[in-house]
Amino acid sequence: MKVAVIGASGRAGSEITRELAARGHSVIAIARKPEAIPRLPGVTPHAGDAASPAALADLIRGSDAVISALHFDVSAETLLSALKLAGVPRLLVTGGAASLEAAPGVRVIDDPAFPEEWKGAALGGIAFLDALRGETGIDWTYFSPAALLFEGPRLGAYRGGTDRLVTDANGESRISFADYAIAMVDELEQHRHSRARFTAAY
Repeated sequence: MKVAVIGASGRAGSEITRELAARGHSVIAIARKPEAIPRLPGVTPHAGDAASPAALADLIRGSDAVISALHFDVSAETLLSALKLAGVPRLLVTGGAASLEAAPGVRVIDDPAFPEEWKGAALGGIAFLDALRGETGIDWTYFSPAALLFEGPRLGAYRGGTDRLVTDANGESRISFADYAIAMVDELEQHRHSRARFTAAY
């Protein structure tokens, strides 16, 4: 596939770019600082600012799908507008874990122990997912990660879920950026969560 990755120089975006390249996909890698994008076969770096739908549409036009690894300072409406202008049918989003259920009817963000300093970004991710849920023109997927994403080895294994936080035998929810990228590219290729959210953790 031809895949555009927005935010390709960040921790999640760079790992997703590497995973796509390793599987033979053609990657349009977009970042504000393209010099930080991994230099790999099949990866074409571009400087771009996702805040402008028209400018972004010019970069992603001709792609089979867009993967956004941006923070939530760019709205869902902005990204969806860019895809519609470019005629790109699929959007996959690196989301947040805060909206996942830690227990029936109780979100991760509702836990009194949820760090106050994380709430701003977390609420941005929740608003983004809510906006996507009203979208019927673009085939979107929102990937809520484990509660803890960390720099670590590529184990090549994970457990998936939908709206419930995935935890291990110790009650921990964690995954490395490298294995997070595997789960994202698996979803791109297998297309199991159309207009839906999914999660993955060890």
